[in-house]
Amino acid sequence: MEGEVSGATATPALFGEEELRDMSGVKHAEGGDHVDVTCGCTSHRYGDAVGRLRVFRNGDLFVSCDCSPGCQEDKLTPAAFEKHSGRETARKWKNNVWVMVGGEKVPLGKTALLKYYEAALKSGNGSVKSTARVCHRDEFVQCSRCNKVRRFRLRTREECWHYHNAVAKANWECSDFPLDNITCDDDEERASRRVYRGCTRSPTCKGCRSCVCFGCAICRSSDCSCQMCRDFTGNKKARVF
Repeated sequence: MEGEVSGATATPALFGEEELRDMSGVKHAEGGDHVDVTCGCTSHRYGDAVGRLRVFRNGDLFVSCDCSPGCQEDKLTPAAFEKHSGRETARKWKNNVWVMVGGEKVPLGKTALLKYYEAALKSGNGSVKSTARVCHRDEFVQCSRCNKVRRFRLRTREECWHYHNAVAKANWECSDFPLDNITCDDDEERASRRVYRGCTRSPTCKGCRSCVCFGCAICRSSDCSCQMCRDFTGNKKARVF
């Protein structure tokens, strides 16, 4: 019959027509494993950073940033995209990262785009569980020039390595900060705010098993020659029987 699909049964669409109605930039993958939509995050200082959000059936979410013609950031988590955009009130990516629906900016958390992400969190399946779990507390590095301290969020391997390299640099300065355009003239974070370190157990935790990491696969590497990474790699090999 005309219009009949031969061969294997087609993969069901990730989202229904109503779920994506009036959403800007929707593009379905041929294999049906992901959907792309236009997204963005707004900073009061820098304005809108626009990107492409890719939603996978297994719950993974990745953003390809297009905030400027020369931006090369790809496969960012929504949280990393929020940080990259310069959003002042970060850590609330479900509210701060938006998509355009009917010409209006709608937070991701108010759309159907997170249904696979939320399902993966509840079931414990897929990689979304491990990437969403906070296993490192925020850390601070002091500028050797102005003596101000700058916060490093350690949620992804990339963020952990930015902190790792900053600590390893003897004369680290504010201008070396990899995620924001910070100079020594910028204000230091308030001391009352620095007590909040990102622990899942308690916002003002001074250190516990939930937020303090002494070495793991996302902050230690066999490619690094520092003593901490070499010790971790050696101990890891010694545990393999």
